[in-house]
Amino acid sequence: MKLFDLEVITQETVMYHDTAESVTAPASEGEVTILAHHAPFFSKVNPGQITVRKAGEKFEFLIGEGFIDVSSQNHVSILVDSATRVDQIDMRKAEEAKQRAEELLNQKDKYSKTEIMRAESSLKKAVLELKVSRSRRRRPQTFSPQSRT
Repeated sequence: MKLFDLEVITQETVMYHDTAESVTAPASEGEVTILAHHAPFFSKVNPGQITVRKAGEKFEFLIGEGFIDVSSQNHVSILVDSATRVDQIDMRKAEEAKQRAEELLNQKDKYSKTEIMRAESSLKKAVLELKVSRSRRRRPQTFSPQSRT
């Protein structure tokens, strides 16, 4: 299968930098799958899950908001505010974050708009982490952390 260069980058680190056969991401227009030599494309990506496939392996990441840029040079960049390997989600921590955010949101009158927005964002992330972790438990997964950086 034909390959393309792929980078998944957050503000803090490069989460993935290697070749790929395909990447599926939650673009603003709906879920998109990019293959080698895709037409140039630029879109906002929504929080959700991206799936990278290469040589029979599947790499999954939970991402925050950002952008996907498919260049005419067979290169794809996914730039996001946060990314976590799905296999590294800690359900206990996600549940605790969800509870903290819900508690804060139940007392909105005590907090600033900024704190409320952060709590809403934290709640969305925690709920997404729990949803992905629970669905992952129900099906077999493969993940290889081998990638070049």
